[in-house]
Amino acid sequence: MKYIYIILIAILTTGFGFTSCNNEEPFSTASPDDNPRILDPIFIDRVDGELAVITTIKRDANFIMNLVVTPAEYCNVSWLVDNEEVHTGTSIDKNLKAGSYHLKVVVSTEAGKSTSREGIIIVNALESDPVATEMEFERITVPGSKAKLYGNNLGLVKSLVIGDYTITEIVYNEDDGSIEYTVPSALTAGIYRIILVDNGGLEYGGDLVNVFSSPVIYSGSERANPDKEWIMNGIGLDKIATMSFAGHNISSFTHQSEHVIGFVCPGVEVGEYILTGITDDGQQVQFYSNKISKVEQNVVVSAEAILWSGHHYVSWDYEDGNPNKTFNLIDKDSFASLKAGATLYIYCSIAPDATYHQIRTTSGWWNDLSGTSVIDLAKDEVIEVLLTREVLDQINNEDGFLCVGHGYYIDKITVL
Repeated sequence: MKYIYIILIAILTTGFGFTSCNNEEPFSTASPDDNPRILDPIFIDRVDGELAVITTIKRDANFIMNLVVTPAEYCNVSWLVDNEEVHTGTSIDKNLKAGSYHLKVVVSTEAGKSTSREGIIIVNALESDPVATEMEFERITVPGSKAKLYGNNLGLVKSLVIGDYTITEIVYNEDDGSIEYTVPSALTAGIYRIILVDNGGLEYGGDLVNVFSSPVIYSGSERANPDKEWIMNGIGLDKIATMSFAGHNISSFTHQSEHVIGFVCPGVEVGEYILTGITDDGQQVQFYSNKISKVEQNVVVSAEAILWSGHHYVSWDYEDGNPNKTFNLIDKDSFASLKAGATLYIYCSIAPDATYHQIRTTSGWWNDLSGTSVIDLAKDEVIEVLLTREVLDQINNEDGFLCVGHGYYIDKITVL
């Protein structure tokens, strides 16, 4: 009996011991000197150097995200949209107008350590909203210049807001659905988000516009042919006084207007040279390509003839009559002087927001050119078309040359 009693006392004592252990408060091993980390959600890595889209929403839904960070009790979280802090804390619930936004989340500690994640937020307009899409280079502007926006339902727009300026003089073009406005003369250089305002005062996102303080050349400057006319496109080009190229200073132009400048390329040897420009008031001309501007342009001089240059979007989703349903900007007479056996080079860049990217080269009757077919584009590419006698005859007999398809831009077409 005494033995049983001792066993019972031992069991009770052990039970009290377990109860005492279970009642202890858990303690954290984190310290303010730990490196901060974002545990959730996982941000997608860059794709070909470009930030990945982390979410796509409609403009009537808020952007909502919750972060799990460590060491949680020592972390500060800052949310930046287009490099502007819009919120702090581990959770965000924010309304954004239609457009594409650069999101950056910065997690830092009091010890001065930090980590960050970045991505793109896409906010889509509703079907009935006025929406501005990017077609060519209309998002590149200079103060005081005429500018355009293309898109859908833009006839509803009665005013625009850019920076601190409200623009009420809006001209709607029924032919292509565009609106035209004048960039405020006092607007300083920078990237601005456009706001579209309808007659009832409702605001809609119009995405970004890049305002430069000096003339910008955005197409036609990268290649030239010796002793041939050299045409470049841009904005504010009527302010250019001198272009310098391969040791030649050119101040006499064959063409000069707000959007076009041209001169005869000096008779230099085939090779690479530098092109620069100066305005009437001594500013440097900007050259814009791949979202980067610079004041010196590398130029390849070759025997390759440029038939067309620009930045023309193509989508067969558009209705008949829309100028961007096809590319048809080279007259068929331009092909009449070409010899069979020459090669046509089509410089294409993909539209990142398009769901797929396909190009076809056809006659004016939409018949595939002989020896060609649909090509899927995965990245910016140069498409080659051999101009056989059969292809040249097809272009001549079937009402010209077209590029059709979806989700890409034609930036230049040359022949060699």
